[in-house]
Amino acid sequence: MIGATMGKTMRSFRNAGIRSGLLAVAACLALAGCVSIGGKAPEELFRLTPEETAPAGATASGQLGDALVVLDPEADRSLDVLRVPVRVDAARLAYLKDAAWVEKPARQFRSLLAETIRARTGKLVVEGGDFEVTGKTQVGGRLLQMGYDVQKSAVVVRFDAMRGSRAGDAEISTKRFEAIVNGVEPKANAVGPALNQAANDVARQVADWVKGD
Repeated sequence: MIGATMGKTMRSFRNAGIRSGLLAVAACLALAGCVSIGGKAPEELFRLTPEETAPAGATASGQLGDALVVLDPEADRSLDVLRVPVRVDAARLAYLKDAAWVEKPARQFRSLLAETIRARTGKLVVEGGDFEVTGKTQVGGRLLQMGYDVQKSAVVVRFDAMRGSRAGDAEISTKRFEAIVNGVEPKANAVGPALNQAANDVARQVADWVKGD
Protein backbone atom coordinates (compact mmCIF):
# COMPACT_ATOMS: atom_id res chain seq x y z
CA MET A 1 0.00 0.00 0.00
CA ILE A 2 1.56 3.33 1.00
CA GLY A 3 4.46 2.21 3.12
CA ALA A 4 4.71 0.67 6.56
CA THR A 5 4.52 3.92 8.50
CA MET A 6 1.82 5.62 6.47
CA GLY A 7 -0.15 2.38 6.21
CA LYS A 8 -0.11 1.95 9.99
CA THR A 9 -1.31 5.51 10.48
CA MET A 10 -4.08 5.09 7.90
CA ARG A 11 -5.28 1.99 9.74
CA SER A 12 -5.50 4.01 12.92
CA PHE A 13 -7.71 6.51 11.07
CA ARG A 14 -9.95 3.64 10.00
CA ASN A 15 -10.21 2.02 13.43
CA ALA A 16 -10.93 5.34 15.12
CA GLY A 17 -13.93 5.90 12.89
CA ILE A 18 -15.54 2.46 13.15
CA ARG A 19 -17.12 3.03 16.57
CA SER A 20 -18.50 6.47 15.71
CA GLY A 21 -19.69 5.14 12.35
CA LEU A 22 -21.66 2.31 13.94
CA LEU A 23 -23.27 4.71 16.41
CA ALA A 24 -24.24 7.06 13.61
CA VAL A 25 -25.81 4.29 11.55
CA ALA A 26 -27.72 2.99 14.58
CA ALA A 27 -29.06 6.47 15.26
CA CYS A 28 -30.06 6.84 11.64
CA LEU A 29 -32.09 3.63 11.71
CA ALA A 30 -33.98 4.93 14.71
CA LEU A 31 -35.17 8.03 12.86
CA ALA A 32 -38.38 8.08 10.89
CA GLY A 33 -36.79 10.42 8.34
CA CYS A 34 -34.10 7.96 7.30
CA VAL A 35 -34.28 7.28 3.56
CA SER A 36 -35.24 3.77 2.52
CA ILE A 37 -33.06 1.91 0.02
CA GLY A 38 -36.15 0.75 -1.79
CA GLY A 39 -39.08 2.75 -3.11
CA LYS A 40 -39.02 5.41 -5.77
CA ALA A 41 -35.79 6.77 -7.19
CA PRO A 42 -34.44 10.01 -5.67
CA GLU A 43 -35.38 13.22 -7.46
CA GLU A 44 -31.87 14.68 -7.19
CA LEU A 45 -28.56 12.93 -7.94
CA PHE A 46 -25.46 14.66 -6.59
CA ARG A 47 -22.00 14.68 -8.10
CA LEU A 48 -18.84 16.63 -7.35
CA THR A 49 -17.35 18.63 -10.22
CA PRO A 50 -14.05 20.53 -10.03
CA GLU A 51 -14.24 24.31 -10.22
CA GLU A 52 -10.60 24.37 -11.34
CA THR A 53 -9.33 22.07 -14.06
CA ALA A 54 -6.14 21.77 -16.04
CA PRO A 55 -6.63 23.49 -19.43
CA ALA A 56 -7.00 21.47 -22.62
CA GLY A 57 -3.59 20.53 -23.96
CA ALA A 58 -1.88 20.81 -20.58
CA THR A 59 0.75 18.12 -20.12
CA ALA A 60 2.89 16.81 -17.30
CA SER A 61 5.52 14.12 -17.73
CA GLY A 62 8.10 12.28 -15.69
CA GLN A 63 8.88 8.93 -14.15
CA LEU A 64 5.86 7.17 -12.66
CA GLY A 65 7.76 6.76 -9.42
CA ASP A 66 7.98 10.56 -9.15
CA ALA A 67 4.24 11.10 -9.59
CA LEU A 68 1.99 12.38 -6.84
CA VAL A 69 -0.61 9.71 -6.09
CA VAL A 70 -4.01 10.69 -4.70
CA LEU A 71 -5.48 7.79 -2.73
CA ASP A 72 -9.07 6.90 -1.91
CA PRO A 73 -9.89 8.60 1.40
CA GLU A 74 -11.04 6.51 4.32
CA ALA A 75 -14.62 7.40 5.30
CA ASP A 76 -17.04 7.06 8.16
CA ARG A 77 -19.68 4.40 7.49
CA SER A 78 -22.35 7.06 7.28
CA LEU A 79 -20.47 8.38 4.22
CA ASP A 80 -19.70 5.01 2.66
CA VAL A 81 -23.16 4.94 1.05
CA LEU A 82 -24.94 6.72 -1.78
CA ARG A 83 -27.30 8.57 0.56
CA VAL A 84 -26.56 12.12 1.74
CA PRO A 85 -26.13 12.39 5.53
CA VAL A 86 -27.97 14.95 7.66
CA ARG A 87 -26.52 15.56 11.12
CA VAL A 88 -29.52 16.21 13.38
CA ASP A 89 -27.42 16.69 16.53
CA ALA A 90 -24.36 15.18 18.17
CA ALA A 91 -26.04 11.78 18.57
CA ARG A 92 -28.53 11.49 15.71
CA LEU A 93 -28.15 11.12 11.96
CA ALA A 94 -30.69 11.00 9.14
CA TYR A 95 -30.43 11.11 5.37
CA LEU A 96 -31.58 13.83 2.99
CA LYS A 97 -34.95 13.19 1.39
CA ASP A 98 -35.16 12.76 -2.40
CA ALA A 99 -31.38 12.90 -2.91
CA ALA A 100 -28.49 10.50 -3.49
CA TRP A 101 -24.91 10.50 -4.76
CA VAL A 102 -24.22 9.13 -8.23
CA GLU A 103 -21.08 7.53 -6.72
CA LYS A 104 -19.84 7.19 -3.15
CA PRO A 105 -18.62 10.59 -1.96
CA ALA A 106 -15.13 9.46 -0.93
CA ARG A 107 -14.36 8.23 -4.45
CA GLN A 108 -15.81 11.42 -5.95
CA PHE A 109 -13.74 13.53 -3.60
CA ARG A 110 -10.58 11.68 -4.64
CA SER A 111 -11.15 12.58 -8.28
CA LEU A 112 -12.02 16.17 -7.40
CA LEU A 113 -8.91 16.49 -5.26
CA ALA A 114 -6.64 14.99 -7.93
CA GLU A 115 -7.91 17.37 -10.61
CA THR A 116 -7.64 20.39 -8.32
CA ILE A 117 -4.05 19.50 -7.36
CA ARG A 118 -3.23 18.98 -11.03
CA ALA A 119 -4.68 22.37 -11.96
CA ARG A 120 -3.10 24.36 -9.11
CA THR A 121 0.35 22.76 -9.01
CA GLY A 122 1.12 21.53 -12.53
CA LYS A 123 2.46 18.32 -10.96
CA LEU A 124 2.22 14.87 -12.50
CA VAL A 125 -0.82 13.54 -10.63
CA VAL A 126 -2.38 10.08 -10.80
CA GLU A 127 -5.21 8.48 -8.86
CA GLY A 128 -4.97 5.38 -6.64
CA GLY A 129 -5.34 1.91 -8.08
CA ASP A 130 -2.15 0.22 -9.26
CA PHE A 131 -0.21 3.47 -8.85
CA GLU A 132 -0.38 3.14 -5.06
CA VAL A 133 2.66 0.88 -5.08
CA THR A 134 4.80 3.06 -7.36
CA GLY A 135 4.17 6.73 -6.60
CA LYS A 136 6.82 8.27 -4.35
CA THR A 137 4.60 10.99 -2.85
CA GLN A 138 1.07 10.11 -1.78
CA VAL A 139 -1.88 12.13 -0.51
CA GLY A 140 -4.72 10.43 1.33
CA GLY A 141 -6.57 10.81 4.58
CA ARG A 142 -10.02 10.47 6.08
CA LEU A 143 -13.24 12.14 4.98
CA LEU A 144 -14.89 13.04 8.29
CA GLN A 145 -17.98 14.91 7.16
CA MET A 146 -19.70 15.71 3.89
CA GLY A 147 -23.33 16.54 4.41
CA TYR A 148 -25.91 18.82 5.99
CA ASP A 149 -25.87 20.05 9.61
CA VAL A 150 -29.34 20.86 10.93
CA GLN A 151 -28.19 22.88 13.95
CA LYS A 152 -25.95 25.09 11.81
CA SER A 153 -28.31 25.25 8.79
CA ALA A 154 -25.16 24.62 6.82
CA VAL A 155 -23.32 22.19 4.62
CA VAL A 156 -20.03 20.97 6.10
CA VAL A 157 -17.10 19.20 4.46
CA ARG A 158 -14.26 18.15 6.77
CA PHE A 159 -11.17 16.20 5.68
CA ASP A 160 -8.13 14.98 7.62
CA ALA A 161 -5.42 14.99 4.96
CA MET A 162 -2.26 12.92 5.11
CA ARG A 163 0.83 13.41 2.97
CA GLY A 164 3.82 11.12 2.92
CA SER A 165 6.05 8.75 1.05
CA ARG A 166 5.86 5.03 0.48
CA ALA A 167 9.32 4.72 2.05
CA GLY A 168 8.93 3.02 5.42
CA ASP A 169 11.02 5.58 7.33
CA ALA A 170 9.61 8.66 5.59
CA GLU A 171 8.07 11.57 7.47
CA ILE A 172 4.27 11.89 7.37
CA SER A 173 2.36 15.16 7.60
CA THR A 174 -1.31 15.53 8.54
CA LYS A 175 -3.63 18.53 8.56
CA ARG A 176 -7.36 19.03 8.99
CA PHE A 177 -9.26 21.05 6.39
CA GLU A 178 -12.84 22.27 6.57
CA ALA A 179 -15.32 24.32 4.57
CA ILE A 180 -18.78 25.45 5.70
CA VAL A 181 -21.52 26.96 3.56
CA ASN A 182 -24.04 28.67 5.81
CA GLY A 183 -27.68 29.58 5.26
CA VAL A 184 -28.57 26.45 3.30
CA GLU A 185 -32.11 25.09 3.35
CA PRO A 186 -32.44 21.34 4.05
CA LYS A 187 -33.66 20.69 0.52
CA ALA A 188 -31.95 18.67 -2.18
CA ASN A 189 -31.83 21.51 -4.72
CA ALA A 190 -30.01 23.72 -2.19
CA VAL A 191 -27.77 21.15 -0.51
CA GLY A 192 -26.32 19.73 -3.76
CA PRO A 193 -24.67 22.94 -5.04
CA ALA A 194 -23.50 23.82 -1.52
CA LEU A 195 -21.79 20.44 -1.14
CA ASN A 196 -19.98 20.96 -4.43
CA GLN A 197 -18.89 24.44 -3.33
CA ALA A 198 -17.60 23.23 0.04
CA ALA A 199 -15.81 20.20 -1.43
CA ASN A 200 -14.02 22.42 -3.95
CA ASP A 201 -13.02 24.80 -1.17
CA VAL A 202 -11.44 21.94 0.79
CA ALA A 203 -9.75 20.56 -2.34
CA ARG A 204 -8.15 23.97 -3.01
CA GLN A 205 -6.89 24.15 0.57
CA VAL A 206 -5.32 20.70 0.28
CA ALA A 207 -3.80 21.51 -3.12
CA ASP A 208 -2.15 24.64 -1.75
CA TRP A 209 -0.83 22.61 1.19
CA VAL A 210 0.68 20.10 -1.22
CA LYS A 211 2.03 22.87 -3.47
CA GLY A 212 3.83 24.44 -0.55
CA ASP A 213 5.88 21.28 -0.15
